[in-house]
Amino acid sequence: MSAQCIKAIISGRVQGVFFRESTRKQAVQLGIRGHAINLSDGCVEVLACGTEDTINQLIQWLHQGPEYARVTDVKTHPIEIDIPSGFYTR
Repeated sequence: MSAQCIKAIISGRVQGVFFRESTRKQAVQLGIRGHAINLSDGCVEVLACGTEDTINQLIQWLHQGPEYARVTDVKTHPIEIDIPSGFYTR
């Protein structure tokens, strides 16, 4: 299966609620490569590469996030990038 890569911008109460670390754990479980970073506007950016199925599962999860998050919007679009390995936060 070929890799599918996406960029997602998640809005709402997504900083200070372990969103990035929870996303990292979810991505590792799914075998997804990429990163989750806080943006200066209060959103979180996720770059993710995996199979179509695992990417769709991650996108579904991003709409909910961890327990204390309150996601109001998830914008995703495909990107042309290949992330070599791992999933990290910063």
